[in-house]
Amino acid sequence: MLRVPSRPAVSPGRLVTLALGAAALFSFTLVPPAIGCSMCRCGDPTFNALGTDVYAEGNFRIAIDGERFEKEQAISEHDHEEEAVTAEEEHEHGREGQVERRVTATLSYAFDRVNLVARIPWSDRELRTIGESGSETSNGLADPELYALVRLWSSPFQGDLGRRAWLSAVGGVKTPWGENDLKSDGERLEEHLQSGTGSTDWFGGFSGVYLVDSQSSLFGSLQYRKMGTNDFDYRYGDVRLLNFGYERKLGKRIDASLEANYRDADQDSIDADGELDPNTGGSVLYLSPRLSADFGRGLVGRLSFQIPVADRLDGDQTEKAVANFGLTFLVR
Repeated sequence: MLRVPSRPAVSPGRLVTLALGAAALFSFTLVPPAIGCSMCRCGDPTFNALGTDVYAEGNFRIAIDGERFEKEQAISEHDHEEEAVTAEEEHEHGREGQVERRVTATLSYAFDRVNLVARIPWSDRELRTIGESGSETSNGLADPELYALVRLWSSPFQGDLGRRAWLSAVGGVKTPWGENDLKSDGERLEEHLQSGTGSTDWFGGFSGVYLVDSQSSLFGSLQYRKMGTNDFDYRYGDVRLLNFGYERKLGKRIDASLEANYRDADQDSIDADGELDPNTGGSVLYLSPRLSADFGRGLVGRLSFQIPVADRLDGDQTEKAVANFGLTFLVR
């Protein structure tokens, strides 16, 4: 229930310094990494960056998040002269590890019943074969997202609580503007080394908040993401997300929350014939503790972890813990 305080604005110079400091700190910190299917983080990025005070009318906010993802899966190689390889042949291909470091800037402006949001990510990736030395790396702009939250209903103001409950619809697009034709020695890098997906994806859903009292709140959201196909006939699987959380103030400046984050993804399609990658897709349930700290003067810091507690993944994949560190600024 942490609200970005209505205090004097942070100076532009301090904004830049703090943003770069946050990115550098996270890039070098040693935290338990992990990732979900197709390098996508589950959870609700709006709640993560803005808290439950999504409709702070007239307030422009900037959030900077640093994340480190890691995934292992069996290598799926396909002989174009055959329809598929045997299980034994696939096992012999070994496993590959993917690591991504991502910094995302979130820009938000709320007015009346609408909150407009833009998310701009930068990605640095590494791909290696498990048990072998050396790796391939890449970096570049990932796919920006543009979306809006529209408040459909809210309860009347109730004293210090303000609006005790509200329900919103969310809809938007993940653009294809990220780098999806990165090359090395004149040849295009494989799909999982591309910073962007190269596809236009549409998403929509609902979110809501209920203030239990002045110290605690409940929040939840659900979303469906419809993926598109890029120019190289690769299509990431459609995704369904469900999130529910409880947040409570631990003091004047510290808030804690615990979320349940569920993701269910279809398998990726790897060519124009619709052939599926057997080692993608599936469902995962995370428990996600988070701490938020109000540093004053419009600055809020956040630290969270996503810990997988149950999964049903397709093929041969490994899920671990995900870590996120971020800062949110109020700008007037």
